[in-house]
Amino acid sequence: MTKAEVVTDIAKATGIDRETTMKVVEAFMDSVKGSLIKGEHVYLRGFGSFIIKERAEKTARNISKKTTIIIPKRRIPAFKPSKLFSTQVK
Repeated sequence: MTKAEVVTDIAKATGIDRETTMKVVEAFMDSVKGSLIKGEHVYLRGFGSFIIKERAEKTARNISKKTTIIIPKRRIPAFKPSKLFSTQVK
């Protein structure tokens, strides 16, 4: 499902025009991104959590050049569904 399809579904369900719905969806995504950039988690009860995961530093190998490189530790965004949501998706 694309963002345009999400906007269309929400607009049909709420009766709000597509332009306003698009602004709301964009504002929601900007809010989530802004919170994650600040290091804050976003908890949506009954749906799930947008969290930041820490990836440890690791050593990788380039087989064709026969070299090893160090990949530095980093933070990545992740989504963890709630138990209720997980049980509904089978």
